[in-house]
Amino acid sequence: MNDKLYAQANYLALFTIFYNLVEGGASVWLGTADETLALFGFGVDSFIEVISAIGVWHMLRRIAANRGESRDEFEQRALKITGSAFYLLSLGLLVTAAMNLYSGHKPETTLWGIVISLLSISFMWYLIHQKMKVGTALNSPAILADAACSKACVYLSVVLMISSIGYELTGIGSLDAFGAMLISWLTFKEGRESFGKAKGMSCSCCSSAKLTETL
Repeated sequence: MNDKLYAQANYLALFTIFYNLVEGGASVWLGTADETLALFGFGVDSFIEVISAIGVWHMLRRIAANRGESRDEFEQRALKITGSAFYLLSLGLLVTAAMNLYSGHKPETTLWGIVISLLSISFMWYLIHQKMKVGTALNSPAILADAACSKACVYLSVVLMISSIGYELTGIGSLDAFGAMLISWLTFKEGRESFGKAKGMSCSCCSSAKLTETL
């Protein structure tokens, strides 16, 4: 039974990697074409999430083999790379958003931001629920923490959706920049939490008990 559950957890990890690659590619391409910073930043975040997801996939394979929950060197390195990339993205988005505000830049359209954010929210909630089920069945803190940290992706999607809808309804270009700033703040938190997990610390987004209450 446990082997079947670990196979399911492995599938969810691989699905997370594949989905983030597709989402990241589409978001960066469309964000560049439509000159919407919030969507572009969201896409880069998805690519960074792939690094983290690969670390989780590696962890699950190791846990399935020896049932060990501690982090190894590969996972710690992946988390540190992820954290550094999040910090760089946060800084880049903040500076570019400030420049866009100063110049009064407006996106061509934010319609694709609405579409992608809605799709992302749907897929992320599916992944959270499925990872919670598997993690609870296996009594695995690592899998439960991975499920809880997926909430950050939902928050990013909600910010993208609100800023995109706001621009489409009002035409106020600063909404895209403000959305990018909020995404910058969230990615900064993700970076800090990645370094915390690399050191073996629990992060604020990874409380399985809180997530269970939320869901």
